[in-house]
Amino acid sequence: MSVLLRLRPLGLLQYSKTEVNVFSKKLELSFCVASSNATRHKYSTNSGRNNGTAVFDYEKERKNFRLDVPKYFNFAADVIDSWAEKERTGKRDISIPAFWWIDDKGSQLQWNFQELSSNSKRVARLLTEEFELSKGDKLILILSRIPEWWLINLACIRAGIILSAGTTLLRAHDIQHRLLASQAKCIITDSNIADMVDKVIDNCPDVLNKVVVADKTRDNWKNFNLLLQKYDNKFKDVQTLSSETMMLFFTSGTTGAPKMAEHTHSSYGIGHKITAEYFLRLTSKDVIWNMSDTGWAKSAWSNLFAPWTNGSCVFIHHSVKFDARVMLQNLCKFPISHCCTAPTAYRTAVKLPLCEYKFHSLKYCFGAGEPVNPELIEEWQDGTGLRLYEGYGQTETTFLCGTNYPGMEYRAGSMGKPPPGYDLQIVDDEGNILPPEQEGNIAVRCKPDKPVGLFTKYLDDSNRTKSVFVGDFYLTGDRGKVDDDGYFYFIGRADDVILSAGYRIGPFEVESALLEHPSVLESAVVSSPDDTRGEIVKAFVILTDKYKTTNQSDLIKELQNHVKQSTAPYKYPRKIEFVENLPKTVSGKIRRVELRNKEWGKN
Repeated sequence: MSVLLRLRPLGLLQYSKTEVNVFSKKLELSFCVASSNATRHKYSTNSGRNNGTAVFDYEKERKNFRLDVPKYFNFAADVIDSWAEKERTGKRDISIPAFWWIDDKGSQLQWNFQELSSNSKRVARLLTEEFELSKGDKLILILSRIPEWWLINLACIRAGIILSAGTTLLRAHDIQHRLLASQAKCIITDSNIADMVDKVIDNCPDVLNKVVVADKTRDNWKNFNLLLQKYDNKFKDVQTLSSETMMLFFTSGTTGAPKMAEHTHSSYGIGHKITAEYFLRLTSKDVIWNMSDTGWAKSAWSNLFAPWTNGSCVFIHHSVKFDARVMLQNLCKFPISHCCTAPTAYRTAVKLPLCEYKFHSLKYCFGAGEPVNPELIEEWQDGTGLRLYEGYGQTETTFLCGTNYPGMEYRAGSMGKPPPGYDLQIVDDEGNILPPEQEGNIAVRCKPDKPVGLFTKYLDDSNRTKSVFVGDFYLTGDRGKVDDDGYFYFIGRADDVILSAGYRIGPFEVESALLEHPSVLESAVVSSPDDTRGEIVKAFVILTDKYKTTNQSDLIKELQNHVKQSTAPYKYPRKIEFVENLPKTVSGKIRRVELRNKEWGKN
């Protein structure tokens, strides 16, 4: 298949305009890893798959697997540049891109690893010289699925700049919180988000540079596209300790605003070797399409670290809105071998006539971000002939548990077994291991040896950090059980966090937005079951006296629109019920658990 690239001037970068021949009948499963010298870390050479010479042995793999972390490590310098060198020396097929981007208008762009290396060095010069950012400085990045997002990520890693990505669904209040909490010196975003930044920037004294990625200039903003033209790729990579902070991810909790989970150059840069090998099973000949929003850790997982660790191609479709038909058409049209998205997307797709779609290259389908129900697995397999595999993990970790090991028995309702590199257990609230079939906390053993892929702490929140590290374990905040054969089963969140269509939503954030409306005296937000999204946000609202006679249907719409404007719109309550009182403890705290159990029929 020959693909003619049609380009738009993204960031005014010099893209390759050659006709590229890729992937014609070359998508056979193979195993290719960067050498331990190139990536400066070691791991088991048994790849975890049958490549014609070895059969996967789960227990042996767990026993022999290791990730040795060197004193210094930098993903951009040690992995991206290593693959670039392999291309130059003929050890990686140059016809297979490292990055393949398309949009709704028919534009396409491809970069190989050499171009990724060169362009990210140019951006690193822009960040350090034009914006005067230094190692350890923090940068907030809020961009949609455009190529600059990937270059800025790699450039920050090269320069030792600590990056925190956010979704374009954030609103002004959310952005202000992130700027203040992180003490970021720079924010890079697009023209739409820039409007919201300007509303709050006077309250954020640490921000020294506002940078917009746009074709047109903007008053009081620096233009990424225009300024990048000044710089070549002569950048000297900053030496980074493996233990130094690389990224911050804001993650929602039960109470308070989102907190910052801290990851190091090794925890994601090396730790996602486990994700690449045992969840995604990627090779240098594979093309992975992960549909995650760029604001989520899952995008870092499967759109950056895991694929490029194993030299795979990252495929991106920049689209305004998800469309299941377009998803299926892309899987037919392009040589995508791996598809990863939230189960909600698959639930929408199985409602279409799947038999009409022929996937010539697709080998693996993954669901992550929310539980995959057995019915969906059956429907997807009946319609496509492909298994839908489940992967479990968190912002705070890499891949923790899954069903994608060769030869693994399928057990309905199970989320599989932990990969090599992690000791997953079910424990009580004191960190004691529970017997099989007994419900408890899903926990990761972190003593005596902490897994490479585990986060270090919640930045500036020692109490929350202390609460999740109990005894020898890190408590994930999820409840589950394990059977006699070591298969894990997800039961639900231990706290009140809502998992809806792959989004993690803290009830406090929605309740706070509701309270800003004059009609709301008090509210409580919980999850409610939903056939498509798994669960959705439901709000129980006590009205102020003035609004008790208002038309309830109109008021529900008004409150929903209010929340959409006040905070990221994916958080809005799809159900609202007006009540006279809320269940509370003797100390006056709302018992969300009672409301949640009522919704799920557990009372």
